[in-house]
Amino acid sequence: MAHFAHVDPDTGLVDNVIVADQKFINSGAVGPASEWVQTSYNTYGGQHPEGRPLRKNFAGIGDTYDPVRDAFIPPKPTEGEYTLNESTCLWDPVI
Repeated sequence: MAHFAHVDPDTGLVDNVIVADQKFINSGAVGPASEWVQTSYNTYGGQHPEGRPLRKNFAGIGDTYDPVRDAFIPPKPTEGEYTLNESTCLWDPVI
């Protein structure tokens, strides 16, 4: 079993995260398999305790999936100025 994020094909936003196996995703029971991207709850900021990060961050509802970076990116904070850290795909405050 693994975690999969549903990525809206029009917006690139994550709107659901489920636990399933790849066969279930491929079955089409939850929509087109191409709209589901595997994610790991142990991955944060491009790090994983076992040394195998998957897509920079665990997907959360409202996150964006960037297929070029192959990464989940959380929403940019609304207060203050932030830049996207390319290594972690997290938002760093501008100091």
